[in-house]
Amino acid sequence: MLRDGPVRAKGNTKGIGRALALLVIASLASGCATLGYYAQAINGHLEVRALSRPIDDWLADPDTTPELREKLIYARAARAFALDELALPDRGSFDRYADLGRRYVLWNVFATPELSLEAKRWCFPVAGCVNYRGYFAEDDAQAFAQSLADQRLDVYVGGVAAYSTLGWFSDPLLNTVLRRSPPEVAGLIFHELAHERVYAKGDSEFNESFATVVELEGVRRWLSARGDAESFAGYRARLSQREAFTKLVLATRSRLVTLYESSMSDAQKRVSKRAAFEELKSAYADLRNQGTFDERYDAWFAQPLNNAHLVAVGTYHSLVPILEVMLARQNGDLRAFYGEAERLAALPKVDRAKQLAALKAAR
Repeated sequence: MLRDGPVRAKGNTKGIGRALALLVIASLASGCATLGYYAQAINGHLEVRALSRPIDDWLADPDTTPELREKLIYARAARAFALDELALPDRGSFDRYADLGRRYVLWNVFATPELSLEAKRWCFPVAGCVNYRGYFAEDDAQAFAQSLADQRLDVYVGGVAAYSTLGWFSDPLLNTVLRRSPPEVAGLIFHELAHERVYAKGDSEFNESFATVVELEGVRRWLSARGDAESFAGYRARLSQREAFTKLVLATRSRLVTLYESSMSDAQKRVSKRAAFEELKSAYADLRNQGTFDERYDAWFAQPLNNAHLVAVGTYHSLVPILEVMLARQNGDLRAFYGEAERLAALPKVDRAKQLAALKAAR
């Protein structure tokens, strides 16, 4: 995901401000400070922008298919709900649409050491440090992942349906998003707009968990307001699967953290690591047979799993339960919840972690 605050250029500094914004886009995509990396990030983002048109233009276009028209009307209504009912910011995001002609907009690369769950991080002056590095072309992501694997790191490449520039630019709605079910489209809009509301520099776990909490609460309120019991039941079923998946994966992650911190030899750790991932796949197969999961997670578990896969899941979900407690303590008042999240985001990371740990202990 791409994140940071809005550009404020004045007078003849506008062009410089835009150039700096593009440089920030490159850094926010996460990567090392190389011209080649910056070029692909800048060009990729500009391509996305160039392909976008206002949603109203798509709706007025007689060539727009009825299916796309219906999805755009739904997404536009969800965006309005986000602004009016969820108190999320209006910086022009998701009022345009682009068809990229591909499955994902970005591919993120995650990496860890072979015997550690400490994610490799890429740091930038504006964006801070992030746990992944993003590419607009899958081949580029795979090539970079291979270079990390050649260093004996565990790597994982995951497709990304959307990203947020947090007001540096207004982010368009993408065909990569509209492939999802309607409630999931609404949830993704809520998630990305949440990044524009609160951002803790250099803390991917906090940022993604915060946005996930807003997404979940937003979809609950959105479907309730629409009286869409059928969609809500389906969303709850998918949410239950996601929660079961997260619980299963994070249990293995916790097990491996203990293993890697133990006094075992590296050779013994490697054997136990392989066993942990085999048992994870076996546990999934059992739950799949019991009907806990449908086919949506089959491809994930069919991969050769490693530490980096677990880091990718943890980045998005590790703090969700704690932040849900914080929302409950605000009696569901989203504005108060945002205020408390903004207060935490302003703290040094170590102090923020201490306060979140205290909240977890008190729940």
